[in-house]
Amino acid sequence: MLLIDKYAYMNKLATVHPLEKMTFSLGLLLLSLIVKDELISLITFIVMSAFIILYAKIPFSYYVKLLLLPGFFLLSSLVSILISIAPNSSILPAHRFAFSLSHWTIFIGNASLITAQQLLFSVLGSISCLYFLILTTSVQSICHVLRQWHLPVLFVELVELTYRFIFIFLNSMQKIHLAQQSRLGYQSPMQWLRSISMLIAALFAEMFQRSRELNNAMQARGGESVYWQDSVRYSKKNWFGMVIIFLFLILYGGFFS
Repeated sequence: MLLIDKYAYMNKLATVHPLEKMTFSLGLLLLSLIVKDELISLITFIVMSAFIILYAKIPFSYYVKLLLLPGFFLLSSLVSILISIAPNSSILPAHRFAFSLSHWTIFIGNASLITAQQLLFSVLGSISCLYFLILTTSVQSICHVLRQWHLPVLFVELVELTYRFIFIFLNSMQKIHLAQQSRLGYQSPMQWLRSISMLIAALFAEMFQRSRELNNAMQARGGESVYWQDSVRYSKKNWFGMVIIFLFLILYGGFFS
């Protein structure tokens, strides 16, 4: 079991009803995307990060590591948005910084700066909402709520099976890669190429075998996958807290921004 899947089952908010967590995370995500206010996105990021670290007890170092991956793609996107290049003969738009290099001028425009700033805070807010849902709610709980929302059964089961096979795939890949490393399978370029080809072939065989076993197990249960048992209850305190947070952000975004 990978850490992200382990925390989804063993965090301090695991006993909270999944509908409450999905409403909270998806509600803040939609609000942040619709309002497009930088301060609301920043508040969303701070609130969600506080719930992840302080309430769900997800280690701070692990949460930072999770943020680094989208942070890399975000940083590369911001650089491409911020930096503009134009010929020296052209008239530059309003800008904060510019310098000439040969026949070209590299500059940072005011419009690009505003766009990058909005993108930065929107992405931070959106990522924190999704991480809150992923780190505090198991996929079985999410699929249970999706069934309550009467989404097509085929779609829900595809989500569940795809999620499960991603972790099976990564787990098998780690085990095979570790076994190859212990046999010095990556010491030279030729050994690396040979080990990678063997790794890919072994993964295909492993996934084929796992899919057959899963198909046999589902047929033994009459063609149905394992369903999540609804053993948790709604909390009026949680719903009241969510309403307070949503009202505060809606009022702020509507009257003071």
